[in-house]
Amino acid sequence: MPLAETEWDLVTLWVREYLLDTTDPHTQLAQYGFSADFVSALALTAVSAENARALVQASRKDIQRQLTLVEAVASIDRLAVLPEISKALEFRDRLREDCRAHASEDNFRTCVLKNGTEVFIDRQNLRETLRRFVEDPEKSVLLVDGEPDSGRSYTYNLIRHIGQHHGFRPARVTLCQTSSADKVIRRMAEFVSDPGAGMSPLNPTELNDLLPSIDDAVHWVVGRATAEEDRFWLVLDECDKLAPSSDVWDFIGQLALAIYEHAAVRGDQAPRLVLLGYGPAMRQLPYDLRGSLCWDTARVADPADLRSFFDQYFHESPPAFLKAGPPAESTIAEFVDTAVKEVLRAAEVANGGESYMRKICTAAEGAIRVYRTL
Repeated sequence: MPLAETEWDLVTLWVREYLLDTTDPHTQLAQYGFSADFVSALALTAVSAENARALVQASRKDIQRQLTLVEAVASIDRLAVLPEISKALEFRDRLREDCRAHASEDNFRTCVLKNGTEVFIDRQNLRETLRRFVEDPEKSVLLVDGEPDSGRSYTYNLIRHIGQHHGFRPARVTLCQTSSADKVIRRMAEFVSDPGAGMSPLNPTELNDLLPSIDDAVHWVVGRATAEEDRFWLVLDECDKLAPSSDVWDFIGQLALAIYEHAAVRGDQAPRLVLLGYGPAMRQLPYDLRGSLCWDTARVADPADLRSFFDQYFHESPPAFLKAGPPAESTIAEFVDTAVKEVLRAAEVANGGESYMRKICTAAEGAIRVYRTL
């Protein structure tokens, strides 16, 4: 299970206090097993707090580096005698499991996310579209269409999961009818700015001509995202909620074009753009982007999708009493039939205005929790 931001903050504190509290950080890191090439690429100074942030940011680029860092932290003698060591060992074990899963599983096909607490049902087309999008450096914009309440926004959960295994960080801004370009730009600027350095002044409305001011602000955001150690995917959710006259439509076009232009110079370090709820009938993106787009259409899961989901999960995670031998197909089939029936029944119950797709996912998560107790 990936570490949350607050948990990485704790790792950064341990690194500052117990690993890099030294006047010779390069030698210290070498002694704890970090490679010479990796250490030489770090911008280390005489300030332990700055060094800690630099080390953690560089280590978060992929799962193996994350594990190397947390294993080093968990082996520090000064930390080993403190109560916090139990938390450090927990982080280490979770990342070891993530590394194992990354090496042995196709992460685009994962059906249960976040250590078994969140399901992602079907969307086989999306999974393959995401695979192509990740692997093709010429693609810079992913658009997800579909009927309301069909799971378009839920796409973000799979993107977060894929990002953990493929070295990028998604930053989502959810749009609404009152969204403005100024507000969206400021929110994105918060995501891509170094929190330790403070926000740089950004006022995209100072100029009289709106479009040039949006263009300047967009290039500022994309430039900051490109310059950061992390690779970013910028996600705009619920695009269909925007008012037809909103200046956010102009912003989206300018942002997509700026990302396309930065990618030509910076390659894979440039951010990518994901537009959720953005259909073909909406404002067209700039013509230059026609070869850089990937499309997916969400739809509500049907009984066949549920059956396929549970069949995959039950074969991948057979109950304890079957683990001594090969899965009994008749037993698995019985589990699948029961789970599908119960989930569909639960989804038909009125529940505070929740969408049908959300109720399906909630009921499926409940079924898995029961199954894991067997």
